[in-house]
Amino acid sequence: MYKSTDKICDLMAHEEDAIQIISRFGLEMGVGEQTIAQVCELHDVHTPTFLAIVNYKVFNQKALPDDIDLPTLQRYLQNAHNYFLNFRLPRLRRALIEAIIPADPTTKIPGLILRCYDEFVDEIRTHIEHENAGLYEEHEHDDERITGKLTEIKNLIIKYYPGTSSRQTGGVASAEEGSITYLLISVMSDLWHTEHDFADHCAIEDDILRPAMIKAKARKVQPKGDPKQETEELSEREKDVLIQVVRGLSNKEIADVLCISQHTVISHRKNITRKLNIHSTAGLTIYAIVNKLVDLNTLE
Repeated sequence: MYKSTDKICDLMAHEEDAIQIISRFGLEMGVGEQTIAQVCELHDVHTPTFLAIVNYKVFNQKALPDDIDLPTLQRYLQNAHNYFLNFRLPRLRRALIEAIIPADPTTKIPGLILRCYDEFVDEIRTHIEHENAGLYEEHEHDDERITGKLTEIKNLIIKYYPGTSSRQTGGVASAEEGSITYLLISVMSDLWHTEHDFADHCAIEDDILRPAMIKAKARKVQPKGDPKQETEELSEREKDVLIQVVRGLSNKEIADVLCISQHTVISHRKNITRKLNIHSTAGLTIYAIVNKLVDLNTLE
């Protein structure tokens, strides 16, 4: 499992899907020796949400962190939508035309294959429009049918592509015909990758986005409890950091005491502030005293 303290360059170098994931979070190349957490913070990307996607794609880890950030997740999916509609699918269509149209001119099969592809793109566009409108339930069972259309296109090419006239007559293929063959092989590979990529995209919606939305809705309808109940929302490590903050330690001192990095201290402090909605040290001190996290007599 990848952690926030791992170098993001190692993730990018060793995981095939990492470059795609990183681009959809709005991250860039040239990361140097920075950790995942450092790069995420630099680009205002919620680190636990980034790791949830990475570890799901790489290790099929479906357990969601409690503090997954819906806006970050939705931004990731929006970037994926733009990638499919504005780059990958139009580029694949151009490559498909270049590869299949030079076939035997007496057959209509290439045109029919292209029509099947356009129908597939229309399905994708409708699917994405519903997602952008928040209508996830309307296409909850569309995923397999849409990816099945790509399988159908691959099978049509494999079984019925008419080929060039020289191959049909047993002649030697020209250099131009050889290039067409290579283009067709490249297109088939692109079809496979597109099918895999879109299936993963749909799986992230099903296994991460929808559960995260359900959790978010559940939190909204829960009545507010007393301060002791709110304290339970802090993790044990966050409580440890809060105690040291109240005692007046700097981030570096807290990091030394708890044997963690300064960046991790800063991340915990942000989570504490967000969860408690308390921004001042004085307010955090009152909170800690009321919830018996610190003894009043031990404070300077």
